Amino acid sequence: MEQSRFGAELSSRSLRLNGLIETCIAMSMCRDRAALLQQLLSEGRHLLNCDGGTMYMVTEEQTLRFELRTRSDPLPATQIPLYDPGTGNPNENYVSVYTALHNQAVRIDDVYAETRFDLSGTRAFDDASGYRTVSMLTVPIAPRGGSPIGVLQFMNALDPFTGAIVPFDPEAGALVEALAAQAAVALDNMELVDSQKQLTESLIRVLATTIDAKSPHTGRHCERVPELAMRLAQAACDASDGPLKHFAFRSEREWEEFRIGAWLHDCGKVTTPEYVIDKATKLETIHNRIHEVRMRFEVLHRDLEIARLQAQVAGTWSDAQQAAHAAELARLKQDFEFVARCNVGDEALEDDAIEALAGIGARQWTRHFDDRLGLSAVELAARAAERAPALPCTEPLLADRPRDIVARPEGERLDPAFGFRMDVPEHLYNRGELYNLSVRNGTLTREERYKINEHMVHTVMMLERMPFPKHLKRVPEYAGTHHERMDGKGYPRQLGPEQLSVPSRIMAVADIFEALTAADRPYKKPKPLSEALTIMQRMAGTHIDADIYNLFLRSGVYLAYAHKHLDTEQIDVSDPTPFCATAPHA
Repeated sequence: MEQSRFGAELSSRSLRLNGLIETCIAMSMCRDRAALLQQLLSEGRHLLNCDGGTMYMVTEEQTLRFELRTRSDPLPATQIPLYDPGTGNPNENYVSVYTALHNQAVRIDDVYAETRFDLSGTRAFDDASGYRTVSMLTVPIAPRGGSPIGVLQFMNALDPFTGAIVPFDPEAGALVEALAAQAAVALDNMELVDSQKQLTESLIRVLATTIDAKSPHTGRHCERVPELAMRLAQAACDASDGPLKHFAFRSEREWEEFRIGAWLHDCGKVTTPEYVIDKATKLETIHNRIHEVRMRFEVLHRDLEIARLQAQVAGTWSDAQQAAHAAELARLKQDFEFVARCNVGDEALEDDAIEALAGIGARQWTRHFDDRLGLSAVELAARAAERAPALPCTEPLLADRPRDIVARPEGERLDPAFGFRMDVPEHLYNRGELYNLSVRNGTLTREERYKINEHMVHTVMMLERMPFPKHLKRVPEYAGTHHERMDGKGYPRQLGPEQLSVPSRIMAVADIFEALTAADRPYKKPKPLSEALTIMQRMAGTHIDADIYNLFLRSGVYLAYAHKHLDTEQIDVSDPTPFCATAPHA
């Protein structure tokens, strides 16, 4: 009989040790805090072969909070202070507090005979529930050499053969202390990973909001696009039929990867000059140069008036001259108004308008002052190849001069290692007045449009050079493909549909819809839903994925976003059916 009992105890110890090892391995791999805590309490109870257990966690307010119980009764809302609020002295009369403060396990063989600690709460619970607590073991949850982050309290150890309540086995208690220490390490690592994750996401959001703050005309684009993309991605995951029924983000890590990619989709704009992003008129650089042009017209107007007055004083002014004078003043006014209209850029310019600009620009005005005074060293260097004329001199009203050309530095050439396929203008900028005023559509020159598109080059280069962990490896893809097109004519790499994943296609739809409906662009008014969806309907299949676009409409994502972010007068579509793509991309 004795030999049989010894063999059973030996087998039990072996099983407990194996269970401890397996549990420690499982806890080290666990990424769910609630599951880890539940596992710790359950396995502790199993190792001790006891009737029940309670877990407390140390709070930032220096209290013990009830965290878990093995029984299903509700947890008390009260917390146990580690220090007396009145005196500041340690509350060492509570066994759980003593364990937390001293990082020391406490074993009590008989709760009702115990005199070291105040166990009135346990006894009151027994009276109210009819339960009888006899033996108790309180163990700190603390990494080796660290401060406790919680406390485990177990009640009523049971004899494995008879089921009688017995004192807790010291050997089993030591195993539970080891288990709790391992759990503390796992919790500490989990907290470290979570804090790093939160810090990373915070930094990413700071970068995105900084880009938005850099230009008031992009508003909250970097914030709104991720929100819209996440809504659309959720709709794609929820699809139970159709071409997207097999798509899903299957873990929180995949959602995190997509979310970070969405927040970083325009991170390259940190390199784009504000005066290019904000360019609301054709002659705008840091300021609107139409004022300089207007002053030249003012000078011509003044010269005409001076000539009239001089002729009148000399007695040579005639009625014919007065009529010609009035016509010339009217023409001067009309010419400036035409130049000013061209500067706004809200109408497309045809060939005859560009010829008219050249004719107006060829008209001469007289300059009397040295235009090299008060210039910076950089400005003077740009004029080094130009001869300084004798004063006074005549100049054209509008001109394209050598100094208007800003050469492209050699270091700004595209790195072939990244596979970019973009048509790079020869010059970095061309600020010629006629060149800018002759832009046929919008306000941006070819060089400036490339400078804006170049933000995708910098986005890709910045992100692909970053050492993302394995579960975030696709962040550069999600952030760097929203300007690619289904027909392979996008940028920066001219990727085709076989190279564009569903998340990349989602990003493209979200980016375009936000841009069309945003109320904070310098060059356009916000479009109502009907106009924005008509444009996107035409883009479906060639520019954007038709299936994603149709899901965007049929799932109601467009309308939910509109009610949150668009003005009431923009929301003029409730039934999206007429705007669906008729020929989804295969």
